[in-house]
This record gives sequence, structure tokens and C-alpha cells, in this order.
Amino acid sequence: MAASASETRVLTVATWNVNSIKARLEHVLQWCTQTTPDVLAVQETKTVDAAFPREALAPLGYVQTVCGQPSYNGVAILSRSTPRDVVTALPDFTDDQRRVLGVAFDDFFLLNLYVPNGAAVGTDKYAYKLAWLDALLAWLPRLMQAHPKLLVVGDFNIAPDDRDVHDPEAWRGQVLCSEPERARIKTMEALGLRDLFREFEPGAGHYTWWDYRAGAFRRNHGLRIDLALGSPALVPLCRGVSIDRTPRQWERPSDHVPVLTRLDIGP
Repeated sequence: MAASASETRVLTVATWNVNSIKARLEHVLQWCTQTTPDVLAVQETKTVDAAFPREALAPLGYVQTVCGQPSYNGVAILSRSTPRDVVTALPDFTDDQRRVLGVAFDDFFLLNLYVPNGAAVGTDKYAYKLAWLDALLAWLPRLMQAHPKLLVVGDFNIAPDDRDVHDPEAWRGQVLCSEPERARIKTMEALGLRDLFREFEPGAGHYTWWDYRAGAFRRNHGLRIDLALGSPALVPLCRGVSIDRTPRQWERPSDHVPVLTRLDIGP
């Protein structure tokens, strides 16, 4: 028998690399008004905390938790309820780049990540990306032990496998698709984290990022690099994951689109 409305409550958690919260402010306002997610994890805010557009976003009614820096990086979480146990960095990793924001809610722990891009295979930035991912991997088992219901979302800057790439051969061995990067995703899976989108959609051709050049969006030449990963205790609560391409059609869009995860968190 299906559960009644009084017996279950579905919560929507969205993740979106906005490529500057100020440049995409009107898009965030419009999309949140239309879609009304319970939680929105944002990456690449590109602003210091003091300059985050709190006043402009206030009418949406979210609690705003931010972790930013000027011009680059930056993450934020907009939520209907007040989070606790806020984490703003990877443990045991010396880094001044603001790429991590973790918060606890009553029903689960949310980790919002903006994984380094890596620039190109063989560069210092690529080595930094792998080291950053290794620090994340060292932390995740402890985090899952402390918070069994763990949802990890964000811009991972990694296409997990060839299904997530419009032209796998052209991208073979390139940054975002290289084997060392994909091996880190496989290690996350070995720890128990599941790619929630793939729990519902096994097919190819579903992307979350398209280059601004060469008509990539129109031609659907994209990559799926914005992910939602769930711990073993969270996977059974997931009711679906969807990619919303709509904002990519708006004027001056982000090159990424939102990914929405729906969780059954009970009464």
C-alpha cells in the first residue's frame, strides 16, 4: 500500500555550479522560485562571505550558509532549516581554496564540494586535484561513520565513465576523464558511496555541463560532472535524481545546470 502524505515527506536537494553567484543572481532567484528546492548547494560563488548577496536572496526564505573567497571558488548552501556542525575544509589538508561546505540536518549530512578542475593532465594543478581528492577519500570513511546518512553533491569535475561523455574517444586521457581521476570516483564507490543518478538512469547522453563554445549545448556535446553520491544508509531513501537543463537556455547562463535529488525522509 502506498504511504499517505502524512506518513512520508520528500525533500529535494539541488546542486548547481552557478559560475558566479552575482552574475547568475537573477537565474538563482527565478529557478528557486519556480522549482522550490528544500536545499540548494551552490558551487563557484566567486565572492567573499561579506559580499554574498544575502539581501537579494532573502525573499526566497532560505538560511544562507556560505564559504567563499574573492574571484575564485566558493561554496554555499541555501536551506529551509538551520544547519549545524558546519565544516568548511578538508581535515588534514592545508589549503586556502574554499571548496568544501558540510552541514548536518536532522535527517542527513550534506557535503557540498567544488572539486578542483585540474587544468590539464601532467600540470601542477592536476597534481593538486589528485592530492585534494586523496585527502577527501581519507576523510570520507570517518565522515560516514559519524553521519551514516551522507549525501555528497557538487561539481566533481570528473565524468565517471564513458556514458557521461559526448565523445569518449576525443576525451580519452584528458582532464575530467583521465583514468587517475576516474579511479578516485571508483574508490568512493568502493567506500559505499553510490552515484544516485545511475540508480535510476543507466543510459548515456545525460550531461550537466556544456562548453560555451562551438554550440556545445545546442548539439548536446556535454559531460556529466555534477554528481550526487549517497551512502549505503541514504541510498534506500532516494526517490529519484533529475537534471534540469532549463537554465542553460536562459540569457548569459552558467555552463552547468542544476541536478536535483529527491529523498524520502519520513514523516
